[in-house]
Amino acid sequence: MTEPAPKESDNLPDNALETRKIAMQLMQTVFDKNQPLDQAFDNSNGFISLKDARDRGFVKMLVTTTVRRLGQIDDLIRRAQSKQGQEISPPALHNILRLGVCQLIFMDVPSYAAVNTMVTLAGDSGLSRQKAFVNAMLRKISRAGKEWTTKQDIPRLNTPEWILAKWIEDYGIRNAVEIAQANMDESPLDLTIKNEADLDYWEKNLGGTTLPTNTVRVEAGGRIDQISGFAEGHWWVQDASAAIPAKLFGDLTGKKVVDLCAAPGGKTAQLVTQGAEVIALDRSARRIVRFNENMERLGVKDKVVTEAADAGVWMPREPLDAVLLDAPFTATGTLRKRPDVAWLKHPKDLESLANTQARLLENASGMLKSGGILIYCTCSLFKDEGENQIDAFLSAHPDYSRSPICSEEIGGMSEMIDVNGDLRILPFHLATNGGMDGFYVARLVKA
Repeated sequence: MTEPAPKESDNLPDNALETRKIAMQLMQTVFDKNQPLDQAFDNSNGFISLKDARDRGFVKMLVTTTVRRLGQIDDLIRRAQSKQGQEISPPALHNILRLGVCQLIFMDVPSYAAVNTMVTLAGDSGLSRQKAFVNAMLRKISRAGKEWTTKQDIPRLNTPEWILAKWIEDYGIRNAVEIAQANMDESPLDLTIKNEADLDYWEKNLGGTTLPTNTVRVEAGGRIDQISGFAEGHWWVQDASAAIPAKLFGDLTGKKVVDLCAAPGGKTAQLVTQGAEVIALDRSARRIVRFNENMERLGVKDKVVTEAADAGVWMPREPLDAVLLDAPFTATGTLRKRPDVAWLKHPKDLESLANTQARLLENASGMLKSGGILIYCTCSLFKDEGENQIDAFLSAHPDYSRSPICSEEIGGMSEMIDVNGDLRILPFHLATNGGMDGFYVARLVKA
């Protein structure tokens, strides 16, 4: 017998329905419009207009956790259906159930609050006929869902099959599963300190931990621009993995360097602090605006020449000492902070981006003087965007060779260096400190 749906006014705390409505709109933006989650938050008037920081935090956690655990959540919904395999439609109904399950199973929201708000939301979304169905499904999952999770294959469910298959092909099944499991953890907040002599000060001031690569890791939460030192430009947000490539050039005093695909600017700022004369390139005028704002805050704007151009065709007026190519990528290395990437990317995206990377590498190879250094990096866990890309490039360019990366350059973390001397960072590396983004780096030298 189906339990009666609760009255819409029962036990609803202030703002409870509003926050769920905004979460629902964000889910629709991501999955119906195929828009990245971070952009969805930035462009959501409802989310931005929330005055209470706790409400914003709740919405962000609800949506992000739902996306991160999407495979598990959909599996729980399937288990609760009386008719197995029956499609749940329209998409709005499916997303209402997903948000409800996330609250019940992964956020420990009281069942009355989770069920009542989602039943009410169904009515407000033009799904009044499905209110009893939402009520029955969520109450059933509230009773049995946590026991069901003990029988779930968590890494497999939360990773699209084609991605997991690629990881198994690239790293073997054990590492692939460990990667998928590591992606279930939310990433910490990493900061690059402008003046490394101040590392100890900022570690203590912000209550953080200094990693072997001199990144300061702090507890995530709250608004970034409210943290001490942000407005003054003493540091910038940059994942520990992303902070490594620029350091592999060594001393750049007086050297001319181009940072291809430079926005938002973290690597450019590093190159400047290492003494380089930097040309920063990006094809997007919108990203360049943000880039310039960041350079202004960090106090290095006058030390950077910015150009809006396609890195696949742009050439410098004279050969350069160094090139940093942080190529466009599938972003599968960032799943801890951007779980939507797993569900929005497809095999055709990998093929397209690999072609773009090859084109950019080819053009970058003509920018250097003899003895110049080219550093290629991608925040991807696919070897087609990393190792395989560089192997193909070197086969076609005998005038280039690898310059192996040494463990001393990366704080002694030799487990991240592969047999060729390239850097292959996996999400479970440095696990005791909170892990790292998946990343690949190769350092090449022109003969």
